[in-house]
Amino acid sequence: MKLIEEYRNPAVMKELAEKVKELGVRSTLMEVCGTHTMAISRFGLRSFLPPEVDLVSGPGCPVCVTADRDIDRAIALSAIGDVTLATFGDMVRVPGSRSSLQEASASGANVKVVYSPLEALEMAKSDRERKIVFLGIGFETTAPAVAATIIEAKRENINNFFVLSLHKLVPPALRALAELPDFHVDGFILPGHVSTIIGSKAYEFLASEYGIPGVIAGFEPTDVMRAIYMLLRMQKEEAEIAIEYTRAVKPNGNRKAIETMHEVFEPCDAEWRGLFRLAGSGLLLRENYKEFDAGEWEVDVPPPLEKKGCRCGDVLCGRIKPMECGLFGKTCTPETPVGPCMVSSEGTCASYYLYCDE
Repeated sequence: MKLIEEYRNPAVMKELAEKVKELGVRSTLMEVCGTHTMAISRFGLRSFLPPEVDLVSGPGCPVCVTADRDIDRAIALSAIGDVTLATFGDMVRVPGSRSSLQEASASGANVKVVYSPLEALEMAKSDRERKIVFLGIGFETTAPAVAATIIEAKRENINNFFVLSLHKLVPPALRALAELPDFHVDGFILPGHVSTIIGSKAYEFLASEYGIPGVIAGFEPTDVMRAIYMLLRMQKEEAEIAIEYTRAVKPNGNRKAIETMHEVFEPCDAEWRGLFRLAGSGLLLRENYKEFDAGEWEVDVPPPLEKKGCRCGDVLCGRIKPMECGLFGKTCTPETPVGPCMVSSEGTCASYYLYCDE
C-alpha cells in the first residue's frame, strides 16, 4: 500500500505537471507499451499535460500486432481432430480474417485457456493421446518462460507438446518505426516489462542513430509523468536512453532470461500489423528444438481477408487516434470488435473506448 501511495501521490503529480508546463516544449511522444496506454487513459494523465504535448500509441500490444494470417493459422491448427490449442485468454476473441478462436471453439475446435505455458505442458503430460499446441504470443517478456517450458518438455521427453511461436521482438519494430517517412515522434516512453528482460542498452540505437530519446517507465501515474518530463528535457538538451523504472530495470537486463530465450529461439522475419514484415523481429525455434515447432505443420490456411475500414495498423503506428477510425464506437466496440486493438486488455482502441479518453 505504501508503494502505491508513493507512486500515485496527487501532490507529486501536480508538481511534475507544473515542471512539464514550465519547460514549454512542443512534443509528440509515443508510449510503446499497451500497459502504459491503459495507465495513461485510466488515470487521466492527458488532462495533466499542456496542449502542446501530445501522446500517441505504438505497437506495444502483442495481441494487437499479431497479423490476421497468424491468427488464421492458429485457428486452422485448433480444428485438427487430435489437437488442443492452449492459449492465453486475451487471444480467444481476437478476430482473424474469417473468425476467432472463440468462434472456432463454438464450432467444435478444442481451445483451452491457460495462464502459463507450464499449464499447457501439464495438459500434455496428463493426456498423451492428444497433441497440445501452446500459442506463443508476446514480446521478450513472455518468450523466456515459453523457452524454459520447451527445455523442460525436451528434458522429460514429452512428445505431444508443441508451440506455435508468434513472439515478437520490440527493438526491430522501433527501428522500423523510426525509418518510416511519415513518422514524426519526438520521444519514446519505452516499455517496462520488456525492458526488465532486455535492459536499456537494447534501445541505444534510437538515440545514437536516429536522435530520438527514450525513457523506460514504470506503470504508475507518477512513473509515466516523470518519464514525460525526462523526455521533454532531453529535447532541450541531448537525446539519450534513460531508465525511470529503476526499481525493476537494469542496463543489461536479465541475462539468465535472455540466455534461456536464445538457447531455444533464433530471430526470424515476422509480420506485424501496420508495419508489414520485419526482418529479425520474430522468434523461431532453433534446429535442436524443431520437434516442438507447430509452425512446421502442414495446414490449409486461406489467404487473409482485408477488414474494410479497420485502421488498427494506423493506430499502432501512431498515425491516427482511435476516434479517427470510422468504425470506432460504432460497428467496432469491445462487445463487437472488428480489430484486435478493441479486444485486448492492452489495446489502444479499448483504452479510449473504456475511459472516454479525449
